[in-house]
Amino acid sequence: MLLIKNGTIITMCSDIIENGEVLIDKGKIIKVGENINVSSNCEIFDAEGGFVMPGIIDAHCHIGMWEDGLGFEGDDGNEITDPVTPQLRAIDAINPMDRAFKEAYENGITCVCTGPGSANVIGGQFATIKTKGKRIDDMIVQEPAAMKVAFGENPKRCYNSKKQTPSTRMATASILREYLFKTKNYIKNKDKNENFDMKLESLIPVVNGELNVKAHAHRADDIFTAIRIANEFGLKMTIEHCTEGHLIADELAKEGYAAIVGPSLTTRSKVELKELSFETPKALYKAGVKIALMTDHPVIPVHYLPMCAALAVKAGLDEEAALKAITINPAEILGISHRVGSIEIGKDADIVVFDKHPFDIYAKTKLVLIDGEIAFIDAKHKN
Repeated sequence: MLLIKNGTIITMCSDIIENGEVLIDKGKIIKVGENINVSSNCEIFDAEGGFVMPGIIDAHCHIGMWEDGLGFEGDDGNEITDPVTPQLRAIDAINPMDRAFKEAYENGITCVCTGPGSANVIGGQFATIKTKGKRIDDMIVQEPAAMKVAFGENPKRCYNSKKQTPSTRMATASILREYLFKTKNYIKNKDKNENFDMKLESLIPVVNGELNVKAHAHRADDIFTAIRIANEFGLKMTIEHCTEGHLIADELAKEGYAAIVGPSLTTRSKVELKELSFETPKALYKAGVKIALMTDHPVIPVHYLPMCAALAVKAGLDEEAALKAITINPAEILGISHRVGSIEIGKDADIVVFDKHPFDIYAKTKLVLIDGEIAFIDAKHKN
């Protein structure tokens, strides 16, 4: 057993507990509160007045897919040879030895959803994983976690340079519809059809509404195209990036799709980003859209996710909403809130102790637990 004491507990499921305690056993949280009675052989970590919060979750990144400090050899995120690749699985490309993982967990990022990029209309399958481990199979929380699809600039740019479709937004939407229709027909005739199609097999859970679609869309018109197609086919979907979301926040609130916003700590490097602003999360939140924040690592290094949340607060987002946007909201959006995202009895002991408020630029991690195991501990507390 391990008891974390003398900390301000940001539970993300109930009120903040001043000078609270968290008891952990066998990788799970078993008690949360004040003055918890423990046996004499229980290990104790003194938070010394610091802040204790759930492990931070990045709901959209590409960690391990574009490896840190490498060029082509570590670039495994986009298969730019075919605009339709739903059969590709992130777990076959993620390298847990990428040093970005160490930077992630040492800074309190304990869980990420990572996967293919946005070159293809249908890019492949994301996976949700813990950030510490040597073997990807042992790090998985959810796989597949979502199917990546992309609208707007990226697919048309990648394939226009090859002189093939799609080179327009019309073609991108048409290709996606075509494969969704093909999959519906494939399901209908599966018992009669002896021809196995791996692409269509991979899309069956998407068409059945069992697997979420991550829809890459920056511009307002692309966001509406994603919504149009999702509504046509009854898809489960989240809007990824949602850069112009603040321009259409009321409309998005009516539709009910969650938005995973970012990366905001970047330059306006392409046309689609001309409206890039840290005020987008505030506008969406105030309109009633459920939001999470992302880094899109390696666009923003994944360990800067708390900084992105702090900058969103600076731009007007409610502080509690910003904390939720990197903890319980991504957990709920990804469908893993039964395990992570808050400090609650029965959940995985993914916990971070900061010496200052996590949005303080000077805040440092004192302790990081993943599944109750110490992923990081500061020099002062090492034996």
